[in-house]
Order: sequence, then C-alpha cells, then structure tokens
Amino acid sequence: MAQIIAEVSRTFNEFLLLPNRTRTDCSPATVDLRTPLVRHLAGEASAIELHSPFTSAIMQAVSTPDLAIALARNGGLSFLHHNQSTQDQAAAVRQVKNFKAGFVTSDTNVRPDDSLRLLADLMRRTGHSTAAVTHDGTATGRLLGLVTSRDFHPQRHDLDGPVSGRMTTIADLPHAGPDTTLSEANTRLWDERLDCLPVLSAEGHLQHLVFRSDYTDNKRFPNQVVDAAKRLRVGAGINTHDYQERVPALLEAGADVLCFDSSDGYSDWQAQALTWVKKHYPQIPVGGGNVVDGDAFTFLAEAGADFVKVGVGGGSICITRDQKGIGRGQASAVLDVTAARDAFRERTGEYVPICSDGGLVHDYHVALALAMGADFVMMGRYFARFDQAAGAKLPTRDGFVKEYWGEGSNRARNWQRYGQGSQGLVFEEGVDGYVPYAGDLNEGLALTITKLKTTMVSCGSTTLPEFQSTARLTLVSDQSFQESHANVTLRDTPPTLA
Repeated sequence: MAQIIAEVSRTFNEFLLLPNRTRTDCSPATVDLRTPLVRHLAGEASAIELHSPFTSAIMQAVSTPDLAIALARNGGLSFLHHNQSTQDQAAAVRQVKNFKAGFVTSDTNVRPDDSLRLLADLMRRTGHSTAAVTHDGTATGRLLGLVTSRDFHPQRHDLDGPVSGRMTTIADLPHAGPDTTLSEANTRLWDERLDCLPVLSAEGHLQHLVFRSDYTDNKRFPNQVVDAAKRLRVGAGINTHDYQERVPALLEAGADVLCFDSSDGYSDWQAQALTWVKKHYPQIPVGGGNVVDGDAFTFLAEAGADFVKVGVGGGSICITRDQKGIGRGQASAVLDVTAARDAFRERTGEYVPICSDGGLVHDYHVALALAMGADFVMMGRYFARFDQAAGAKLPTRDGFVKEYWGEGSNRARNWQRYGQGSQGLVFEEGVDGYVPYAGDLNEGLALTITKLKTTMVSCGSTTLPEFQSTARLTLVSDQSFQESHANVTLRDTPPTLA
C-alpha cells in the first residue's frame, strides 16, 4: 500500500508573516542580506557568500552572461545553463569572469591608415566619441594612439585623410599596465586630468579603456559578489550525462560554483556524479537537486552536495505536476527540507544551505521562503522579464513582453534533464510563452530588495539568520486571502492637483 503523507501540500500563497516588534535599530539601511551559498562548518563563514539571496535559474531563457554580470553586481549569482556545447558554456563563463567594472573593451577601433570618413561613420554607429587606433583595427591590437571627436571636424578637415594625421600617438599618450586596479586608474584620471586611460598588456596590446565618466559606476554597486581576484563570481549548470567532460572545461574557464540541474535530484545518478566531482575536483563547490522532502535532502547532502535546490513542479513555466503527478507545494517542501537541513547540521556539524527554486509568484513570496528556512532563492520567470535575459522583447497591444520557455519544452530540447528514456522529449514538462517586460534588472531587483528589507524590518529582523529564527507565520483562509487585495475601483489616470 502506498504511504500517505498526512500533511497538506501547501504553497506560499497560503501563508502570511505576522509582524514582530520593530526595534529602533531596525531600518532598511541596517538590514544585512548576506547569506551562505555553499556548505560550511556550523558557526564558521561559508567560503562563498551572496550579498543578496538571489540566484537565476539554469535556463536558456534566463541566465545569459549579461544577466550574470548584472546579478553579481547586485549581490546575487547566476548559473549559466548547460543546454549548449561545453565550449559555448565555457566561453560564457569567461565572458563574465573577464568583465571588470569600469574597464571597458573598446568597440570603436580603427587602423592608422583608415580614413577620417570611416572613423566618423564608426563613431555615429557606436555613439562613442573616443576611438582606439591599433595596428590591426581590433580591440586587442597593439595600441598606436587615440583619436576623439575633438581631434577633427568634418567641415574643417579632409575626411579622406588618414586617422594617423589627427590622432594622439602612444608616445604622447598616458597609459597603464596590465596590473592596474580600477582605483589606481581612477586616481590617475583625476590627478592627471585625463578623460581616458588605456590599459595595455606587457607587449603593448590594448586590453581596456578606463573613462572618467565611468568613475561613479563602481560606486553604484557596493554589494558586488567577487572572488579573491576581484572578478565577478558566476556559477554553471551541469547534468549527469557529460559532466566528466564538462566540469574540467568549466573550471578552466573560471566557474566559481557548479550545480547539477535535474527535475528529480533524488537519484543514484546524481549521487554518483556528485561523488565523482568531489573526488576529482574537491576544490569546486557543487550543488544538487531538485528535491521536495527531507529524505532526499539528506541523500544528496551525504553524497557531497554543497547546497541543495528545493522544488519540483512549482515553476511558472513547469507542467511536471500536470503531466506526471509528481511534486509538492513549495512551502511544504521548503519547511520539510529545512528541518532535515537543521538535523543534518546537528548530527554532522556541517551546514548545507538550501535554495528555494520555483513557486515564487510575488515579491513577498521571497520573504516567506527565506523565513521558512531557505538560504537563498532561484528564480526563472522573475529574471526572464528583464533586458539582460535571453528572450526577445516583443510588442503587443497591451505593451511589451519577453519570450520565456521552460527547459522541459520542445523549444529547449533539453531531453537530458528529464530522463524519459529517449534521445528527445517524448512529452513536454514545460511550456513556451511570454512574460511581461520589466525593463532593466538593476532597477527591478532594487525594488524587490527594498520590499524584502522592509518586510524584515516589520518582523523585527536585520539579518537573515535572525529573520529565520524569529519569524512567525500564519495560515491563510480563502477569505483572508481575498481580503489581502485592493477592493476598490482603481484610478486609470493620475489625480488632478488643484
């Protein structure tokens, strides 16, 4: 006879937080959102911490290098998807690791014998007024000089003449070496009254340009998640099929953390793969999942998982529950796994963080997931709405939307993730659709973080561990759920001020 779990499978919509006493030291400015990403000894710091508890889903429609850069600069982390060749995924990892805030790769480049007319056309196309003059006209060629829009005028100079006649040559051009930090470059920009400082390799090849106008850029993102070399951190997804070839390539590219991506992580395949990675590459943290109960968490933690993802069938793009009848309400899953995580800590002295993946429809659901014990969340639909995600931005009668498709959809062709016994999907476990366009990630995530901080303040907490240990939750009836929403006719136009 099948075992019946008596507890009702509950979602985040069925809970609300009760406010606690807000102390005088509780304000959004004092809230610290740091959280551990990977396994660590209880009472000690994690080797990798997030500065805000957000990761992006291991999906083609979500985690691009551009999104990974933006999210890491805002304190979170992206996991670049593995449904591509190993070479392409490694290249995406390198793109993130090679990014330097304030260090710009020149996209306006000419050769010394190119005409000023060609240069003027190039500046119009790129919108930039400074061009690097390199021996081969590339962004990494040997730097011969710089030329700006102030060095020539279309009505005063012969546009058929060469760039070399109007450029400032390298001999007269202040420049920096490859080990220059952004702080050092900015100091030179101001002390030497420069608008631009080229950064060159030891052989004189152009690496980056640093502009005075970018000085404030680094100040915009004080919570960036970086490694020991001050490079942005980035994760990468892997599967249980080609991991022995993919893992070393991703590590060589600089990936900071890996995560096995599976719709069902409670399997011998994943345990064997985790064991292999920990044996051959013990220095790299690797997560496991997905699971929905404490037994499955313990199984993966004992196999070596450095964090465990929680959630099956709760994603907005996922139809696994419809197709297979497998899954669990996300709130119940997080609460069960949290209890197992705490028991594992008591038994072993090791803390294995958990990630709530899926079921996060509203911003306040993030606060609920964290209050219930999740150390961080992973979101797909949320991040798919932003400019930095992969989906195309399309106009509709009601506004713009972004494409968003599940890894279990035919469009994704990610048959390896679902184990249906075929070299392809026999049936879909995800759909292909659209989400409302939400603009730039930096602005959208800032709003969500503000909501999270103010929620924590109302609950009398300034850190996530305090929030988890003191939060009080209440179940919500259907009537109280309806009461939570506005119940007036909403104004279509702003009021007219007298």
